[in-house]
Amino acid sequence: MLSVISQTSQQVRQTLFNSWTVGVLLVALLIATPILFIVASVFADTGDIWQHLATTVLPEYLQNSLTLMIGVGVGVAIIGVGTAWLVTMCRFPGSRILEWVLLLPLAAPAYLLAYTYTHLLDFFGPVQTALRSVFGWVSVNDYWFPEIRNIYGAIAMLILVLYPYVYLLVRVAFLEQATGMLEASRCLGCNPWRSFFTVALPLARPAIASGVALVLMETLGDFGTVQYFGVTTFTTGIYRTWFGMGERLAAAQLAAVLMLFIAVLILLERLSRSQARYYQAGGSFQAPPKHQLSGFRALFAMIACVLPVLFGFIVPAVYLVYLTVANRDYTLNQSFWDIAQNSLILAVISAILASAIALFLAYGQRQGKSWLLNLGVRISAMGYAIPGTVIAVGILIPVTRLDKAIDNWMRATFDVSPGLLLSGTITALIFAYLVRFLAVSFNAVESSLEKIKPSLDEASRSLGHSVSSTLMRVHTPLMSGGILTAVMLVFVDVMKELPATLLIRPFNFDTLAVQVYQYASDERLIEAAAPALTIILVGIIPVIFLSFKIAQSRNG
Repeated sequence: MLSVISQTSQQVRQTLFNSWTVGVLLVALLIATPILFIVASVFADTGDIWQHLATTVLPEYLQNSLTLMIGVGVGVAIIGVGTAWLVTMCRFPGSRILEWVLLLPLAAPAYLLAYTYTHLLDFFGPVQTALRSVFGWVSVNDYWFPEIRNIYGAIAMLILVLYPYVYLLVRVAFLEQATGMLEASRCLGCNPWRSFFTVALPLARPAIASGVALVLMETLGDFGTVQYFGVTTFTTGIYRTWFGMGERLAAAQLAAVLMLFIAVLILLERLSRSQARYYQAGGSFQAPPKHQLSGFRALFAMIACVLPVLFGFIVPAVYLVYLTVANRDYTLNQSFWDIAQNSLILAVISAILASAIALFLAYGQRQGKSWLLNLGVRISAMGYAIPGTVIAVGILIPVTRLDKAIDNWMRATFDVSPGLLLSGTITALIFAYLVRFLAVSFNAVESSLEKIKPSLDEASRSLGHSVSSTLMRVHTPLMSGGILTAVMLVFVDVMKELPATLLIRPFNFDTLAVQVYQYASDERLIEAAAPALTIILVGIIPVIFLSFKIAQSRNG
């Protein structure tokens, strides 16, 4: 009797494995289609266009992209590691508040800082106007003021909003480090700074490498900041080649080169962690020793932690609030509410779909452990590393061809033209969001599902529940926190997404991010203030969530 039950259970599991594997692979293939198309475009013949790009603008794209990567990488490493060490290992006035305040710049996309600081610091902005009125200056010939619209200004904007990635990962690494090792270094005569460089920093190397690699991926994918500051990179080159020259395949090949940069970054990050491994034994959950700072050292630590938050969040947020309130008749008009509704609809639909697909993938991976299924899941979740411009190009070209094929077939068969069914609609735009942000929802759902013991699955099946019934009745209620986290994160990311939305959006269908971009391009920051402020306020939601998690880890 037991052997019959065991054999039946094995047959059912094998059937489930096959069905889940097929489903996961189909989703993976659909999500990976834009990326596969970009890779295939490398072999397409574009005539003399690619040769023209390679001899004229491609070296400039490479030089500017490398300059951005080096500048931003060094900046975020210094600020992220330094502030993480200060608030984790030291005590000074305001250190406990700064633990979560240092995450606030995550709420503001870099392009919003670029628009705000340009308006603040240009010749007719409030800063230079105040200086001229105080010192009696008349023109730029009377004084010198730094120009922000260049590659160095873009580096500064990206550093201010991206350093929290490094700060968050490194702070977690410092919290998890064994207390005994740090105390042993102090007993051997090392002062706090020497303990930091010889013990804590090497142990945190994997976290630093991961954080910097993530920042460099975001840097390569940035569009709004570099385009507004006139810095030609691969993202602006793709946009210019597509719309300025009308060469879609050449734009796809530029996107393939950008993907190569991303792949190299991922490979280097993996190699950096595999070549040097540091282990720590015991004491991981003890509170790290705190160095009480006083006098000049406490003042320096406080200033070092306050300045990134001040310039990365407080100054732009306060200025946008002022512009919105002072010009509310122009900013909070009917157009703003219509655009906000468009963004809300897109964000809600994309967040729900991404979380549902992520739940399907994660549960399929739980049901059948195989390299093929794991490969399909990883392919589905690799879109977050790909810039929005690359995904947009990879979607628009095949979708446009599919629309044309359907239209030609309908004309030939029924003498009816359905027009554009996919391209130029929100369907293609939502698909782009799913490709871009599925990894975000999948990570949240997978981490929540892994906490559920497999014994609950067996108990539910022994009571006669099917796989789908077990998922809905057992796992989903237990995973409600992880699912809501996935919905929240994708919702916020969709609200902030600019390049993919700018390329794929339907005609006469704008979002908050696109409206900010258009107004800022026309030097109309007053009209852009309300949608920009809305994006920042929405972006604060995950920051509060992360801050709550940090507080939990500290109390634990």
